[in-house]
Amino acid sequence: MDQAQILWADDEIDLLKPHLLFLKEKGYNVTTANSGTEALELIGKQEFDIVFLDENMPGLSGLETLTRLKAARNDLPVVMITKSEEENLMEDAIGSKIADYLIKPVNPNQILLSLKKILDNRRLISEKTTSGYQQEFRSIGMTLSDRLTHQEWGEVYKKLVFWELELDKSDDQSMYEVLTMQKREANVAFGKFIEQHYINWLNGKDKDAPILSHTLLKNKLAPQLEKEGTTFFVLIDNLRYDQWKVLQPVISQYFKVDNEELFFSILPTATQYARNALFAGLMPSEIEKRFPQLWKNDDDEGGKNLHEEEFLAANLKRISGDVKFSYHKVTNYGAGKKLVESINNLMQNKLNVIVYNFVDMLSHARTEMEVIRELADDDAAYRSITQSWFEHSPLHDIIRLVAEKKCRLVITTDHGTIKVTEPSKVVGDRNVNTNLRYKQGKSLDYVKRDVFEVRNPADVFLPKNNVSSAYIFARQDMFFAYPNNFNHYVSYYRNTFQHGGISLEEMIIPYITLSPR
Repeated sequence: MDQAQILWADDEIDLLKPHLLFLKEKGYNVTTANSGTEALELIGKQEFDIVFLDENMPGLSGLETLTRLKAARNDLPVVMITKSEEENLMEDAIGSKIADYLIKPVNPNQILLSLKKILDNRRLISEKTTSGYQQEFRSIGMTLSDRLTHQEWGEVYKKLVFWELELDKSDDQSMYEVLTMQKREANVAFGKFIEQHYINWLNGKDKDAPILSHTLLKNKLAPQLEKEGTTFFVLIDNLRYDQWKVLQPVISQYFKVDNEELFFSILPTATQYARNALFAGLMPSEIEKRFPQLWKNDDDEGGKNLHEEEFLAANLKRISGDVKFSYHKVTNYGAGKKLVESINNLMQNKLNVIVYNFVDMLSHARTEMEVIRELADDDAAYRSITQSWFEHSPLHDIIRLVAEKKCRLVITTDHGTIKVTEPSKVVGDRNVNTNLRYKQGKSLDYVKRDVFEVRNPADVFLPKNNVSSAYIFARQDMFFAYPNNFNHYVSYYRNTFQHGGISLEEMIIPYITLSPR
């Protein structure tokens, strides 16, 4: 570790020479100041890792120096040293965000302990995290070679997300790269698993099928509606499991998690298919058959998710009888604030369904806007911007109010998203859809090893636009690119977040039931 740079401000600094020599022997570099004013001047000229600040100095007091120091360098940890144990003094200092305080006379070991606690804490956590993942790496790698059930795939994905979030806190970039490689390996195996089992799940030939989009409300929400009281069902579009985990600490201020479950999005993992199936309780071809006037295919003009409320009403009638419910779709800040103001009016309903579109909008904005690309450069930043949005969003206010009303809460999504990195060439006619992770149409030409192909859409309960229609779904972190203007297309879309295909991130998604604290 590089020598830590310490600034020690004390008007009696000459009396502290034994302490300074002790720190030098321990590998620390100490710069001294005789006053608060001198300390502030030094901070303006050079970088320090930590400041020891005497509380009782002539001129600028320690607390006055602390206030100015924090205004200039809020991230710089400060240890206050004082002769006094007066409670109000310590409250003032702690309120000003000191990292630690020591009571005079201090001995060298106290100083060393404070330094270790403050400066080495991140390094020690990082080392422990790295060591923990190194051990888990072997275990996960061995698991991936087994014939896994869908439940076991859920557990593998949870472990990968856990270590991803832990390594976010670490400085070990090399270990993060190892995890990224292992996630890619897991997605290769997961793609094969889906190809082997997905059609059997849909056709009732596999008794161990997971809960899928179209069976979710019947199996999970309907039992909730048998209980007394009001349930709020919040679907955050495009919310991955890792994004739920960074929102969880904020939501846990108001709700306790009763159950954290995972279910599988249907294919394509795209809103017009997965979310319509979720609300209708039907697969897309069944929706098309039952509601021919409401279903729109890829090549039809107009919005593809404009009739979710009608689909939901019909589904609720089948699975729960006459349930008094409301349905709200929030696509902008103003609509969210308006919903906050109307929460009191929703208490008379058994069920209130809220579709919140922010994460989906973030994903698209990140593709199209350079500034958002820079803010959400990778998965960790994508999580961070999701958390920051939520903390300042009307949805945060809605969840707080729902908790105050002592209502139950469900948080879920329709599908996830994946950062795409590898292009796969595809050729089709002008009627082929524009999604980068799945294509449907006739006379498609593609690289077979990159896709899960479905020659007969009826096998996976998807609409068939014409006699020779087929569907292909991108595996791992592939995205489809046309040969025309290939290099420009690839450079524009590489490292953007997309959905529609087969990956752990897109298909294995959260269903969280919560009760108010």
